[in-house]
Amino acid sequence: MTRFWTGLAALLLAGATMAAPAAAASDDTAAIKAVLATYKTALERRDLTGVDALFAERNEVIESGKVEGSYADYVTHHIGPELGHIQRFTFDDYAVTVEQAGDIAWATETYRYTIVLPDRADPIVRQGVATTVLERREGAWKIRAMHSSSRAPKPAAP
Repeated sequence: MTRFWTGLAALLLAGATMAAPAAAASDDTAAIKAVLATYKTALERRDLTGVDALFAERNEVIESGKVEGSYADYVTHHIGPELGHIQRFTFDDYAVTVEQAGDIAWATETYRYTIVLPDRADPIVRQGVATTVLERREGAWKIRAMHSSSRAPKPAAP
């Protein structure tokens, strides 16, 4: 009978130990989602001022089949100039899931985005997905790698 109680106590202790990190993980999930939301909001504002602070010193951006290089390269040679030509950039149907293992986390974002250009009658609408790897350093979550892709949405079923 003593073995039973000892085993039960060990099980309960193990369960309590496993439950404790879940609370910390949920706080990290909120912080990770905040990093992603800040980036998304900056794109919608078409103003990337300060966004470089969301990225780790060593990082990589991949978009729709092309390695863009670092975030600094991406801003200089791709998204920065594009945002200057966009009248409106909005995200809809946005959803994000986050997984975490210690100081590394990865997030999958799904969304639909609309881009309005001044010289084009119809808006550009795309279905998109992004996978982002983040690293916690000195208590702050930073983006290490971001990979996004998009396609024209499939037509609604009749």
